[in-house]
Amino acid sequence: MTRLIFLGPPGAGKGTQAQELAKTHAIPHISTGDILRVAVSQKTDLGLKAGAYMDAGDLVPDALIMEMVRDRLLQADTLSGWLLDGFPRTVAQATFLSRLLQEINQSCDSVINFDVPDEMLVERLLARGRKDDNEDVIRNRLEVYRRQTAPLIDFYQSQQLLVTVDGSQSIEEVAAQLTNAIQ
Repeated sequence: MTRLIFLGPPGAGKGTQAQELAKTHAIPHISTGDILRVAVSQKTDLGLKAGAYMDAGDLVPDALIMEMVRDRLLQADTLSGWLLDGFPRTVAQATFLSRLLQEINQSCDSVINFDVPDEMLVERLLARGRKDDNEDVIRNRLEVYRRQTAPLIDFYQSQQLLVTVDGSQSIEEVAAQLTNAIQ
């Protein structure tokens, strides 16, 4: 059974690695970013609320994200494991997740931190060509990430769950690091 959290700034390669790892381990890849983008495109209540924050490059408020994650982790396919990508992003979300996992009798095996230099992140994100990925928005997202998410590194390091991988390497090299980290 594999239960992992992927941390890292936008463009660090979390999604790419998560998709492959989830397939290999036959566990759901739970990406809050993907769930939010679908909600925005389908103009659901959550999507309409979240879209305004996302367009500005800001984080979607905790209450919206936490409710979405609670609903997802209560689905039957998560009993065999899961991989959270993009959640938690704040210490408040991490505290919520810890309480939720206790409540549903689960635990997290490891928290993988993808470390990538900012200039490489900007380059990668611009190459994606998404509507919300212009350089000003990207730099704002990285600043928001550093300010609000970086404290999670200390949070999970204090719980001895944190493993850092060099996300600036090739996809294959990062995958090899991940495989070693979770064994």
